[in-house]
Amino acid sequence: MQKAELVAAIAESASLTKREAQDALNALTDSVTDALSRGESVSLIGFGTFSQRHRAARKGKNPQTGAVMDIPASNSVAFKPGKALKDACN
Repeated sequence: MQKAELVAAIAESASLTKREAQDALNALTDSVTDALSRGESVSLIGFGTFSQRHRAARKGKNPQTGAVMDIPASNSVAFKPGKALKDACN
């Protein structure tokens, strides 16, 4: 499902215009992004939890040349699905 399809589904399900649904979806994604950038986790009960995880610096290998290279430390986003989401998928 693409973003436009999700907006259309939200609009239909919540009796909103597509513009209002798009604004709501953008507000949600912006809020989640802001919270994660501050190091906070975002829990949506029944759906899941978004959190920021730190990856330590490590050695890697260039797949084309086989040369060993340093991969710097970084932060990434993790998602842990909630029970209701897991049950819906099984």
